[in-house]
Amino acid sequence: MKLIKKVSPLVLAISAMAFAGNIYAATNIKIGIPQPMTGPATQYGDQIQAGALTAIEAINAAGGVKGQKLEPLLIDDGCEPKQAVPAANRVINSGAKFAVAHACSGTTIPAVNVYEQEGIVAITPGATSPLVTDTIKPHYFFRTIGRDDQQGPYAATYIAEKLKPKKVAILHDKQTYGSGVATQVRDSLAKQNINTALYEGINVGDSDYSAVITKLKSLNPDLIYFGGYHAELGLLLRQAREQGLATQFMGPEGVANKDLFAIAGSAIADLLVTLPSDFTKLPGNEKVLENFKKSKRSPDGAFTLTAYAAVQILADSITAVGTDPAKVAEYMHANPFNTAIGKVEYDAKGDLKEFEFAVFKWDKAGNTVQLSN
Repeated sequence: MKLIKKVSPLVLAISAMAFAGNIYAATNIKIGIPQPMTGPATQYGDQIQAGALTAIEAINAAGGVKGQKLEPLLIDDGCEPKQAVPAANRVINSGAKFAVAHACSGTTIPAVNVYEQEGIVAITPGATSPLVTDTIKPHYFFRTIGRDDQQGPYAATYIAEKLKPKKVAILHDKQTYGSGVATQVRDSLAKQNINTALYEGINVGDSDYSAVITKLKSLNPDLIYFGGYHAELGLLLRQAREQGLATQFMGPEGVANKDLFAIAGSAIADLLVTLPSDFTKLPGNEKVLENFKKSKRSPDGAFTLTAYAAVQILADSITAVGTDPAKVAEYMHANPFNTAIGKVEYDAKGDLKEFEFAVFKWDKAGNTVQLSN
């Protein structure tokens, strides 16, 4: 009788990319990618996934990092502050020492403490609130996007120099990101002697903004700036036009969601938005664009190439000093990087020393054109 030895099933580390048939070994370098996979901010998560996964695939195809493959671990944070710490803990429990972490400021702020306490090197490609890095002055946490106190003054300068309004109304959604960037715009306009005649919060999730629109009509401002996300701005735009308010609207990168057009329709015409510059036009990014073409993903989106750059920075740092997060963080603070968003240099808090924002304009069909940088 032939004896057959019973073999236990081999336990495999299967990442969120297993659907594509990629199975990763235990010796790979895990990179957590917590971002919104559900909820109204899903598009921002889609952009982060597109950028991070395309960079990871390109690096792995070229031999990986010091002979090791990068392993992506997709985690849903829903762009919800209450999911921030659980999502960050999932990164840690996976064994990952690195992360391309979170799109939304309200989610990022509570998560930073977890990464700092556990010594996880994390880079946000989307969170712009100064509170992300000002609250605890992190060592392990970084960005590949500018702060609101860079974006707000940039928007204010554009308003003052290009639009030259006599009277501005500023609305915000009362949340960390929206109120933060709105405050930056208000304060920067004041320094340029532009009158903010109204600064007021609206409630997230409301379906009728008639009261504030009536107030705006009586005020008759030359520009309305909104700090927040696309769902509220979409309703504001549509209802404002329906009620005969034709004033120019402007907002930050958080409103630049494809669903904005689905909500606002043709009322989106002439909307101005500050976004990261179109880095697809950056000289030297030809190979990056080829990688997106190979992956059958789009390089477009506010956070796509900032996520790609985050992976590049992690890979370059690990190549230089190995996988010890403490050494990687030290290296990142001390060295410049050539990335898909250009040259990156960090200050002591992990913020970018420079970041290029630009103003984009929407037409009635939802198409955009970059006006300035």
